[in-house]
Amino acid sequence: MSGTSVVGMALTALVMVLTPGPNMIYLVSRSIGQGRSAGLISLAGTGVGFLVYLVAANVGLAVVFVAVPWLYIGLNAAGVVYLGYLAWQALRPGGRGVFDVRDLSGDSPARLFRMGLVTNLLNPKAAIMYLTLIPQFVDPGRGSPVAQGLVLGGIQIAISLTVNAAIVVAAGTVATFLVRRPRWARWQRRVTGTLLGAVALLLAREVPDRARV
Repeated sequence: MSGTSVVGMALTALVMVLTPGPNMIYLVSRSIGQGRSAGLISLAGTGVGFLVYLVAANVGLAVVFVAVPWLYIGLNAAGVVYLGYLAWQALRPGGRGVFDVRDLSGDSPARLFRMGLVTNLLNPKAAIMYLTLIPQFVDPGRGSPVAQGLVLGGIQIAISLTVNAAIVVAAGTVATFLVRRPRWARWQRRVTGTLLGAVALLLAREVPDRARV
């Protein structure tokens, strides 16, 4: 593969992992509620979910999301509603922010792993990414397209796990800082709620466009 393809894939993966989504919200919540180790175990499950999508995309199974566009549109609409709900939870009087400490059940490592896996598998954005983005960086003249796809997908997974691991480790520190400074916590909720609401509105504008395609 060319260096341009590798760098392009790396930058694309970095932008996507920094975009708020179900994986990030779940990992942050779990890390704060049950500790960093629980967040990292959940992240391991998320990583396996990426591997499942990567293999599926390279053997053509992820094409189902393209063949049945209404499935993808419906899941996107559900995601918009969920983000809107999170924004309302943060902005309403007495609301809670993404980094607030929550009383979550002390799930076992096996359950944490499964929940991380399921959270990622239920996110269709991962399948679409492997099906539409990775092929753009594959050059059939440089060898097996499947092998190139697996390598490029491996780059995406490595970047995603590294960034999410940093978020998991920092989540507890941020939460502790906010607990000791209630005024900062209130502003954090307002900023987080506003950003989540803005993302929900932006995504909501895209749903009708996709339905007309």
